[in-house]
Amino acid sequence: MAIQSIRLFGDPVLRTPAEPVKDFDKELRKLVKDLTDTMMDAPGAGLAAPQIGVGLRVFTYYVDDTLGHLVNPTLDLSEDKDEDGEEGCLSFPGLTFPTPRAIRAVAKGFDMHGEPVTIEGTDLMARCVQHETDHLDGVLFIDRMDPKQRKLAMKAIREAEWSGLAAPAVKFSPHATQGKAL
Repeated sequence: MAIQSIRLFGDPVLRTPAEPVKDFDKELRKLVKDLTDTMMDAPGAGLAAPQIGVGLRVFTYYVDDTLGHLVNPTLDLSEDKDEDGEEGCLSFPGLTFPTPRAIRAVAKGFDMHGEPVTIEGTDLMARCVQHETDHLDGVLFIDRMDPKQRKLAMKAIREAEWSGLAAPAVKFSPHATQGKAL
């Protein structure tokens, strides 16, 4: 297995648009394997190359017992939206939030050998290909939320153990307080 570290919210690579894949070679096949192994180990429904620090337009997915990947994806989305479907992200461990997404998506791109691929999906598959393609554009799922929900999400992120912010220090009074809070 080639499990890689998953980059967390705050890492600049997550906000950087990925470059199109030009060479469908051994290195790309290794990247797809690394993404797949890392996603399955996490476990997650999808993982984009920037989430392991690679700035290429590639993602893997595992939805409804279907394992796959897509290189250089483009999306065609329905106008119908699921306004409050729960969504999480491996770069925001342990957190899920209602995130509006199109109910149906058609993703077109290539497999790791350069052969054309089309993924048509609704519900979770549609949500997954939109979420992972957003990662390739430097867009995070919190960017898709309405302002009120984003504010709640940012509060939860700041409070998360992994957020990178130091936990508040607990200070004890040098004075006898007989167990009473000050």
